[in-house]
Amino acid sequence: MDLPVTRTGTGTGEATAGVTRLYRGHSLGLMRLALVMTGDRQTAEDVVQEAFLGLYRRWAHLRDRDKALTYVRSAVLNGCRSASRRQKWRLRGEHLPPVWSAESEAMVGEDRREVMAALQRLPIRQREALVLRYFCELSEEEIAEAMKVSRGTIKSTTSRALAALGRLLEEER
Repeated sequence: MDLPVTRTGTGTGEATAGVTRLYRGHSLGLMRLALVMTGDRQTAEDVVQEAFLGLYRRWAHLRDRDKALTYVRSAVLNGCRSASRRQKWRLRGEHLPPVWSAESEAMVGEDRREVMAALQRLPIRQREALVLRYFCELSEEEIAEAMKVSRGTIKSTTSRALAALGRLLEEER
């Protein structure tokens, strides 16, 4: 994603460089996060693009540019929540499994597909906590920042999510 450089304002080149650098370094991981959260490739791509566009627009207003990745990660999670609400409204609670590419479908074993399907059935906050912890390998502190909650909330949410995931997987067997 190479953002256009405009000459009408100060800091636009800095915003372009900063956001482009962040995009090149983290967009794939954020796409994976969004794909696991939404279960739909097109929605995931849209969510990530919107998050980076939002960062670009707000670049000049960031207090701590070292936290830009945290900002984008939070924006991706918020976008996934919004997409999930829109999808639930359209489907009225009907669960659709994630749409995977043929390539990823061939690479992923049956056990992993079962886990991914069960993960999609968890409440969104529990899914977020597990995906950020075990898929993105973030620390409790990083997860708390991304989800905008306390570390204690992350601990309890993760614990409840693991228990619920275990129950869902047992039901499947």
